[in-house]
Amino acid sequence: MTELAVQLVTISPEEEGQRLDNFLLKWAKGVPKSHIYRIIRSGEVRINKKRALVTSRILSGDIIRIPPIRIATPEIVPNAHKNTLNAIKIDKNLSILHEDDHLLIVDKPSGLAVHGGSGISLGLIEALRESRPELKFLELVHRLDRDTSGILMLAKKRLCLTTLHEDIREGRMDKRYLFVAHGDFDGGLGHVSLKYPLYKYLLPNGERRVKVEDFGQASLTTIKWLGSSFQGRCFVGEAQLKTGRTHQIRVHLQHHGYPILGDDKYGDRLLDKAIGPKRLMLHAHRLVITHPQTKERLTIVCPTPVGFDFDRTLKQELL
Repeated sequence: MTELAVQLVTISPEEEGQRLDNFLLKWAKGVPKSHIYRIIRSGEVRINKKRALVTSRILSGDIIRIPPIRIATPEIVPNAHKNTLNAIKIDKNLSILHEDDHLLIVDKPSGLAVHGGSGISLGLIEALRESRPELKFLELVHRLDRDTSGILMLAKKRLCLTTLHEDIREGRMDKRYLFVAHGDFDGGLGHVSLKYPLYKYLLPNGERRVKVEDFGQASLTTIKWLGSSFQGRCFVGEAQLKTGRTHQIRVHLQHHGYPILGDDKYGDRLLDKAIGPKRLMLHAHRLVITHPQTKERLTIVCPTPVGFDFDRTLKQELL
């Protein structure tokens, strides 16, 4: 353990907008949350020489006084070099759809988690941070399920992140997904709105699931029928998210009677076995946003990857 003397930290524009407790938890990694709360509430942590609350928002140029605290001494991690090489490989193999000083938009491959977790040491965000150490700030704007491919946004500036989060909350983004599902979706009725409320829960093993429940969160997905596939046994559609709930498209379609091919959580394994999808047939293929800095409308289109198979002639017509 290393004990630091009193520190005076000046907040950069990239750090602006965070809660004080969240900033300190990142700055003093390894220090228990209870200790962080105690030094804030006791007045030992100050913003511009004034007492602050746990929930105080920090601004660019603020000077944070941090009292002497013990921080765990970084250990030599046996696999650190291997992780760095893996991170560089992930970054190198990513298709960059758009990049500027504020925003990074990539084509996430199916099978790559957006962040690490139980059993996953290196997700996409960790890999990019490891391979691009010059970036002082890099955060996911939104998430994609591990087996969903396609457009994923990351913010290089905190103001960019908060602006895009507000756009998501206010429904100012247009996010669309291509999918292949079992059945023939009402014979081509055009657009159909699915409004099933969604409830998130945990399985006994801790894995999260979502189901339709009357007391769940209001959710809206608009489905556009694009054509039949696999000799009429399936259909290709485009889903437009009006809300952004966990597993929303997958659960809405499953509940409506049209499970997505290759969905190991909500799909139909017997129907899948007859067709043999190689992956979850869900791909984030189109995004329209207002650029958080330039305020220009930005349209991103992401082609479907190898392995996202449906009738070749139909695919050519759509893309």
